[in-house]
Amino acid sequence: MAQPDELAENQPVEGTQGEAADEAELSAAVTALTDEGVEQKERRRLLGRLVRLEIRERGVKDLFRPKKAIAWITDSVTRVAPHIPVRDLDTLVAHHGGLTGDALAERLIRNASRVTAGVGAAGGGVAAVEWAVTPSLLSAPVLLAAETVAVVAVEMKLIGELHAVYGRPVEGTGAERAVVLVQAWAERRGVNPLRVGGSVAAAMGTALRKELRDRLLKRFGRNLSTLGPFLTGAAVGGFLNRRATMSLGADIKKDLQPGRKVIEG
Repeated sequence: MAQPDELAENQPVEGTQGEAADEAELSAAVTALTDEGVEQKERRRLLGRLVRLEIRERGVKDLFRPKKAIAWITDSVTRVAPHIPVRDLDTLVAHHGGLTGDALAERLIRNASRVTAGVGAAGGGVAAVEWAVTPSLLSAPVLLAAETVAVVAVEMKLIGELHAVYGRPVEGTGAERAVVLVQAWAERRGVNPLRVGGSVAAAMGTALRKELRDRLLKRFGRNLSTLGPFLTGAAVGGFLNRRATMSLGADIKKDLQPGRKVIEG
């Protein structure tokens, strides 16, 4: 019997059961990639899992169509967002030796940037293998899409935890939290509590969907650097991811610090 991590040669399972299984597999892989303790070998394996899932969902024909790639990334981010594990303040303080306030926020930003750097390096490492085997080079664009989904998930987790640090935890069900985390990531701002509620699908039906797609397109384009030959892609991809995550974290931290009011939109 084929394992979940094997590239399926058979037709994908049809109907809601197959879609639910794909969403569960996607969420499990991305959730694991957000973990600070994942080793690099495991990151490469998990990224490969996302690549195979994307190929299964989109098919090989769409690998070189940027609009199709962005559509898959957008859809995957909204599907994964409700499942991103955001730790509460007590858990964060305990996990980081009693740190609180700005010190804890800085530690979270640093750790998240290391995780996204690791994802970029893992993507570059996988790409190095792909370049060495010509037929499998077809999976390069889909690798970029998978890496983008993973990095965005790490950053949305960071946003949620920074809110907890500054006494503004994102409340609600998984779907309700997902809406505001997606919004905060796209706008690079703290969560507006007045917008908490609704469903991810509803939020994606507004102007926010275009803003999210535009932001994802920029991230996707930047990640093209991870396809450099051999280990140069891994080094550049890791550096760019780390810098982008630190910049995003700094923006959110500044927005949430005492004395500042989250702008209502």
